[in-house]
Amino acid sequence: MTGDPTWLVPLPVVLPLFGAGLALALYRRPRAQRAISVVVLSLVLAVSVALLVLADSGPLVIDVGGWAAPVGIDLVADRLSALMLTVSSAVTLAVLLYSLAEGEADGDEAAPVSIYHPTYLILTAGVANAFLSGDLFNIYVGFEILLAASYVLLTLGGTGERIRAGSIYVVVALLSSVLFLIAIALVYAATGTINLAQLAVRLPEIDPGVRLLLQVMLLLAFGIKAAIFPLSAWLPDSYPTAPAPVTAVFAGLLTKVGVYAIIRTQTLLFPEGRADDVLMWAALATMVVGILGAVAQDDIKRLLSFTLVSHIGYMIFGIALATQAGWSASIYYVAHHITVQTALFLVVGLIERHGGSTSLDRLGGLAKLAPVLALLFFVPAMNLGGIPPLSGFLGKVGLLQAGVQVGTPLALTLVVGGVLVSLLTLYALVKAWNKAFWQTPPVEPPRTPLPLGMIGPTAALVGFGLLLTVGAGPLYGYTDRAALTLQDRSIYIASVLPDGERGQGESAEVAEEAEDAEHDDAPGADAGATTDGRRP
Repeated sequence: MTGDPTWLVPLPVVLPLFGAGLALALYRRPRAQRAISVVVLSLVLAVSVALLVLADSGPLVIDVGGWAAPVGIDLVADRLSALMLTVSSAVTLAVLLYSLAEGEADGDEAAPVSIYHPTYLILTAGVANAFLSGDLFNIYVGFEILLAASYVLLTLGGTGERIRAGSIYVVVALLSSVLFLIAIALVYAATGTINLAQLAVRLPEIDPGVRLLLQVMLLLAFGIKAAIFPLSAWLPDSYPTAPAPVTAVFAGLLTKVGVYAIIRTQTLLFPEGRADDVLMWAALATMVVGILGAVAQDDIKRLLSFTLVSHIGYMIFGIALATQAGWSASIYYVAHHITVQTALFLVVGLIERHGGSTSLDRLGGLAKLAPVLALLFFVPAMNLGGIPPLSGFLGKVGLLQAGVQVGTPLALTLVVGGVLVSLLTLYALVKAWNKAFWQTPPVEPPRTPLPLGMIGPTAALVGFGLLLTVGAGPLYGYTDRAALTLQDRSIYIASVLPDGERGQGESAEVAEEAEDAEHDDAPGADAGATTDGRRP
């Protein structure tokens, strides 16, 4: 339809899948594969930005195959999903450019290019599908796409360590997928639907005990994927073994897909908040256990992996508060953390390349040898540590203020815990900084030169993190509006199931033919009447 922007909604899923097929067909032409990947992800970023702007006026919904909900599958771009899609698209593009420069510098010996590009694009499609899906089973499909692609990326190079870590990762991911699939089956058995909008209407009508069981099953499945304690032990052993670009995109995106799923289901399907206290305790344990693990590490990759686990706790804290302020701060913090954590892992890849190791006991003197590298590590490290006025500080302040507003003893306990964990995060990162950049190295480092093509994307992500600080006001305004949409579930439900127009499981063509038939049969029908099928 002319002027209807809903045709943009499926493109973040369709474009990477098309690009993956094209890249696989051109497996003998590495240059063509690189060009396809860059062009596709650039287009996805442009589409994501457009959806970010358009979704601010209301959710955009498209029916896959033209079949209406609840029989058909919907893709829904609202403020939350559009923001997550935009940040993830920027990150995946930056990491791709970093990996291309790394491959060119290494002569493409470290990564089989014919496999890497299609797999990376499929991973991107899986992330987009999970963010945009308005259907529980389609979210599951997005997760499975992520699992298949991430296992291939995790084991690139075929070393024993990577195969071992990949095996642990895939077993845990499969366990999570099985739990999710069982939860979907139970949801369908209890409600007769798996469409999120229709579930929001039907779940309050079923037995509260059954509803709580469904909520717990979904939280277990998503909690494993999001690495919430005690379901997080797999992450620090899996991520550090992968190549630097793979570790970076995993750290930035994969756990956040799980967090997104928790936000979506908790706010839309289970607004009564019966599991909020459990989530608060889980958030506190995740923050504390994760940061204690980070403080104990002497390898910078493992240290960052533990800080990743720890800061998932902040996001869960905001979700568990179940207030507009808590949700807004949590969404802001997710956007901040995707950017900053990915940037840090890219910097660690540069450190390993330049210093020959990620062990803090073997590094040293990098501030003098590579001052640009020192700056690239220092800025996101301070951002993650919550130094004012950076975005990490602003996100944490928003979460702490939301906790104080709730004012319950448990919420205030998490406020205190959040402050202490932030200080310990700063301590762990300062320790890493001192050892890697200031101490005298035990042995002379190899001083491998750093390609500008790797420094550029890293610097761009570091700059993007600073942009979240400069634009914190407008971004917080956007996340406030996103949280308001989460609080008023009728906006989402009406967008997918508008009264009198949708929700009957008919395709648009069938509905239009039926209306035309009625119109033709009706006496004195107005020949000028039309139906455009647009959503309000």
